[in-house]
Amino acid sequence: MAEKTVKIPGPDHPITVGKNPDRVVVKVGDRVVADTRDALSLQEANYPAVQYIPRKDVDFTQLERTDHQTYCPYKGDASYYTLLPDHVNAVWTYEEPYDAVADIREHVAFYPDKVSIEIIA
Repeated sequence: MAEKTVKIPGPDHPITVGKNPDRVVVKVGDRVVADTRDALSLQEANYPAVQYIPRKDVDFTQLERTDHQTYCPYKGDASYYTLLPDHVNAVWTYEEPYDAVADIREHVAFYPDKVSIEIIA
């Protein structure tokens, strides 16, 4: 997938989604939760880039769906998972993202203050 910049109607709020060429490993302590070479890096305005991991590369036996939801005017409705046993709503996903960021469908992201996200070149 080629990197692209998406301008969404409303305030100037560019979003760039591109394939991360590096390996991304998500851990809680020594426990691996996700390991991929197919992460997407989403850069939104001036925020730090977020790594979106394909669902196929996430160990969902370590996650439990919650009822928590949020709304982003640029990406859509987000659903959340608790990273067992006690990292509540540490993982989010856009199951039906807006067309402008459709590439992140079937991916999840992790809050970096709840897990370690290693990017290995």
